[in-house]
Amino acid sequence: MAVPQPTGTADAVADAFLHSAVGGPTAPGRTRARFHPLTVTEVRPLTADAIEVTFAVPSALREDYGYLPGQYVALRTTLDGQEMRRSYSLCRPPTPGSLSIAIKRDRGGRFSTWAQTGLRPGDTLDVMSPQGTFTSSLADLDGAHIAGIAAGSGITPVMALASAVLGRSDTSRVTLVYTNRSSTDVMFLEDLADLKDRYPTRLALHHVLSREQRSAPLLSGRIDAEKLRTILDALVLPETIDEWFLCGPLDLVQLCRDTLADIGVDRSHVRYELFTTGDDPRPEPGDRRPVVVRDDQPVVTVEVTLDGHSATVQSPVDAHESILTAALRVRPDAPFACAGGVCGTCRARLLTGSVHMTENYALEPDELERGYILTCQSHPTSDRVAVDYDV
Repeated sequence: MAVPQPTGTADAVADAFLHSAVGGPTAPGRTRARFHPLTVTEVRPLTADAIEVTFAVPSALREDYGYLPGQYVALRTTLDGQEMRRSYSLCRPPTPGSLSIAIKRDRGGRFSTWAQTGLRPGDTLDVMSPQGTFTSSLADLDGAHIAGIAAGSGITPVMALASAVLGRSDTSRVTLVYTNRSSTDVMFLEDLADLKDRYPTRLALHHVLSREQRSAPLLSGRIDAEKLRTILDALVLPETIDEWFLCGPLDLVQLCRDTLADIGVDRSHVRYELFTTGDDPRPEPGDRRPVVVRDDQPVVTVEVTLDGHSATVQSPVDAHESILTAALRVRPDAPFACAGGVCGTCRARLLTGSVHMTENYALEPDELERGYILTCQSHPTSDRVAVDYDV
């Protein structure tokens, strides 16, 4: 497999959360993601281009929607006759009966624009059960010091993590560096201020504005390699940090990862998540023209196991289909969200054959070693491929 390496009950879930702080070795593992219709209870403006959306979770589904701070959900709806899916991080610590996400409007983004202008309380959307590994691996938060570096909507999971870390231990500390273009672009401005007021000695919050002058030159301008080094040395103090959380666009996250590696931070202590790779938007899986298999053309056999049932589909070699695209022809319920190698919703274990994975911004090294792939980015390089979504 060729893989590029870019740089129980609701009470049981709550107990697991408490014992593992915000993740840790006892945190629940990934489970099969499923959609359920949830009702919107509130749409709250955050900035001119961002909203917070809260959903009601019925008591019968509370186990399905138990989550750890830092995880995400995928939304599914139909716009102009086309199914669309998008993934968004959960922005609040776990609260029985509800979950909240933040949606920032993307330039030209159909889903985010529709949500910004048309989503109302009382509407119902299909919401996938929570997924993701952007959670802490620390089993004990007493005396722990967590650092977060976020840009734009990347604050969403980081804020949830910070709230949980500070709330679970009286001796934990959090340092946040949050960069935006201007003060009007800062999401959760009041919530972050309230968090600072609640934990004045244990939360260090530094706003960096790239297009607005602040009184401190260090907090003004775009974060480049030199500025990042200075911020780390003067404000964050890497030698005191137990775990790092990076969330934002690819260029910033990669800069932070490379810089932390250069100064000797163990990569196993660094968690990262992307909200964009900077690439052109990929077409929705449903946008692609139907594949017709002719008798005279070479094919790859793709076998998919999902919910205990296996199905086989033929994929023409010259179509260069991803495993996900082929799988959707025989299993329309195959899980996926971003289809860009970022969220990890489509992951499955490769049982037979070999693949080339075009992008991977979601799987951890240990998952790759155990044979997991992102089916949206994996293209067969053998005559037969078998994957299992249930493992």
